[in-house]
Amino acid sequence: MPDRRPSPEKLLAQIKDEERTRGKLKIYLGAAPGVGKTYTMLQDAIAKREQGLDVMAGVVESHGRKEIDAMLQHFEILPRCIVDYHDKPMLEFDLDSALIRHPSMILIDEMAHTNVPGLRHAKRWQDIKELVDRGIDVSTTLNVQHIESLNDIIAQIIGIRVRETVPDSMLVLADMIELIDLSPDDLLKRLQEGKVYIPAQAELATQYFFRKGNLIALRELALRFTAERVDEQVLRHRQGEGIIQTWPTVERLLVCVGNNEGSSKVIRAARRMATGLHAAWIAVHVEGLHSRISNEQRNQAIRNLRLAEQLGAETRILTGFDIVKEIIQFARHHNVTKIVIGKRLHSRWYELFWRSLSYELIRHSGEIDVYIIHSDEKDTAPVTPTFVKPKKSFVGYAVAVGVTAAASIINLFLYPYVGHEGLSNLIMIYLMGVVIVALYGQLGPSILTSILSAFSYTYLFVPPQFTHSIIDIQYVLTFVMMAMVAQIISHLTILNRQQMQLAYLGEQRTAALHVLTRQLASTRGTSQLLSIAIRYISEVFDSEVAALLSENNELKVHSSSSTKKILNAKELGVAQWVYDLGQIAGLGTDTLPFNDSLYVPLHGSLGTVGVLKIRPRQSELLLIPEQLHLLEACTNQTALALEVDRLQEKASETEIAIETERLRAALFNSLSHELQNPLAMIVRIINKLTKKNSPLDEDEKQQSVRSLYHEAERLNRLINNLLQITQLEEGKVSLHNNLYAIDEIIQSTLNRLEKKLKNRECIQKIAPNLPLVAFDKVLMEQVFVNLIENAILYTPPDTPIEISAVYEGDHVLFSIADRGPGLLMTDIKKIFEKFYRGEKPTKKSGAGLGLSVCQSIIKAHGGKIWAENRVDGGAIFYFTLPIT
Repeated sequence: MPDRRPSPEKLLAQIKDEERTRGKLKIYLGAAPGVGKTYTMLQDAIAKREQGLDVMAGVVESHGRKEIDAMLQHFEILPRCIVDYHDKPMLEFDLDSALIRHPSMILIDEMAHTNVPGLRHAKRWQDIKELVDRGIDVSTTLNVQHIESLNDIIAQIIGIRVRETVPDSMLVLADMIELIDLSPDDLLKRLQEGKVYIPAQAELATQYFFRKGNLIALRELALRFTAERVDEQVLRHRQGEGIIQTWPTVERLLVCVGNNEGSSKVIRAARRMATGLHAAWIAVHVEGLHSRISNEQRNQAIRNLRLAEQLGAETRILTGFDIVKEIIQFARHHNVTKIVIGKRLHSRWYELFWRSLSYELIRHSGEIDVYIIHSDEKDTAPVTPTFVKPKKSFVGYAVAVGVTAAASIINLFLYPYVGHEGLSNLIMIYLMGVVIVALYGQLGPSILTSILSAFSYTYLFVPPQFTHSIIDIQYVLTFVMMAMVAQIISHLTILNRQQMQLAYLGEQRTAALHVLTRQLASTRGTSQLLSIAIRYISEVFDSEVAALLSENNELKVHSSSSTKKILNAKELGVAQWVYDLGQIAGLGTDTLPFNDSLYVPLHGSLGTVGVLKIRPRQSELLLIPEQLHLLEACTNQTALALEVDRLQEKASETEIAIETERLRAALFNSLSHELQNPLAMIVRIINKLTKKNSPLDEDEKQQSVRSLYHEAERLNRLINNLLQITQLEEGKVSLHNNLYAIDEIIQSTLNRLEKKLKNRECIQKIAPNLPLVAFDKVLMEQVFVNLIENAILYTPPDTPIEISAVYEGDHVLFSIADRGPGLLMTDIKKIFEKFYRGEKPTKKSGAGLGLSVCQSIIKAHGGKIWAENRVDGGAIFYFTLPIT
């Protein structure tokens, strides 16, 4: 009886899914607007509400349809939030209010809607996801043209690129997708009756989107998408329940691929059958662990699989002891409805002694249909394994004879002690010898050991001794059972050893991919990524590897594991062909098979990013299917890492461009403001001084001159700040460092700012015995001036300014604190950026350069600068200078 129990992993996943705390998502899918999605959603919701469920209408668009407005009267309607957009009030879904209200179910129309800027999420489907994640059931509507994976197909059908899309992950998240279907004729009739759009819009829609051909194509897409979704649910249910029988809800073909040229005919026949049935198909090649095939047969199997892949099949290589069992298990696991296999006609005598793979598949297929295609060559290996004659080796047989002789000597030594009554104990010694020989993994020596052990036992110990005649019938039974048990033990031991080798190969492949993936994930930069990939692939596959990337539409060797960095014209031509067509070529393929290298494209999600040229030192080792699959996995990981790196570079360039544009705009705004005011004031004063009709007295002239000087100084300071910060960032300023006392530089700054400080109290807290500190006196005085002026500008005149300096290990910590309003949290993070004038700039705000200059000066001295808010009110600026 077959085991119908689900696997522990699938059962655990099902239990977790059932115990989830998130809500359920139901999507009403339609081919186009007007098919009745909203109407059906409201009907179902009314039925739920009558059952006592707390249902709320979040966003339901009636578009003026009276029947929808009437149905909405049954529900509590969530008030929408008002968002200002370009001075226009816009009504949007209020996510926070919905979360606070927390109904059992909420209705949200138009899943693909784009929210007005300023809300938490940019898209409505993100609002829906948060509601579901927080345990609220959601029913929503969606048209097929808004599904992200169908975007390109939709654009070809309707001639317009749909911008509002929903990622397929949201549809995977959905617990139920219900298709609301309506024929194109009925939909066009509803459109003409004004049940979809108002008459003016309806007439325009029939000329573009609502053309009958468009509606037919969209309807087919919606039906197919829903069918695929239902098929996924069927697979999950079968796996979760441990159901092994195939449920033919959708056609799926499996073609058995052999290791001979005749399989190509079978593959093409399967392709035609899959096309006719509009079905997915899988090409499977099974490598029996018992059988040993030649390199030519192995290469032919690889070529057959490549042919199937080129024709659109999903390809798999399976490994197992029982070929039929592996195929049937794989077919049932993937819900295959039809198996296609090739068969060559044999004579009746052949069929009498050898049962073919096709016959065994029919016997075990059960509910799966089996199609037999006549092939020109002998089909895949028969159920009885075929062996390639191995090289003769007598070592194993010599070991078998030696182990049997050793077991006999040990038993001869033990025989006087155990006597005839303990003969069964001597059998254990022989069985141990059989196990020892079987551990070498060779079937022939194991069989020889079991036969020699049985005959040695009967000859040496079974009475009458030293003859092969057996008088007592019980010893005949012992002889037979011993031979059988020895055969079984040797067979099981060999199988166990082969399984261990298979598991070891799988573990090696997994470990290899893990190492490569981890190294690529922790590295950035094209050169570094290629260097890791090339070094790894060259070591694992014992090959010389070169990576070619496109530069100015021309392939060039970017990295190589050999000293040969330049390829000849022929090699570049092959690489260019592989890059252009995205197909493998060279050694072991149907394209340029006489080349000594294999050319593999690096496929990314956005296209081919490069080509790997692999020249193996032993070509037969590289062309093993397991090695080719491992190579394919390695190249895919490399391509993915390169693509991610390029995308990050583009994102970084975009961020730099955005930041540059922001700084340019900030510079323009600051300069236009800071330059305009002083220049306007200077022009006004000069006009006033030079006007003849209104003579000024001496005091007014002096006042005007002082104002003129003040504005000119302000303008000069702005230009100096700009020049200074530019020179500091470009490293053009040479520091003239000397040792200075801290109290001297602080007192010098206060003297310079005496007029601006007026009567403001300045509290100095200079720690005693501070060491002399090396710095550029002019630049450091500028730091103190900028920080103290900043405190003067933004604090009341009757509040003190505190200046302190303390010695902390290898540096001196300075601080300038005030008792003003403090800093906003957003300001603390950005306050040292160029041209940043605060989250809420005032007339007092300068050009936003003073603190940026301070940061550049402090960094040039090897220190740090930052700002904080004081606990008892006010702001405090810290900076450090190292003691050298």
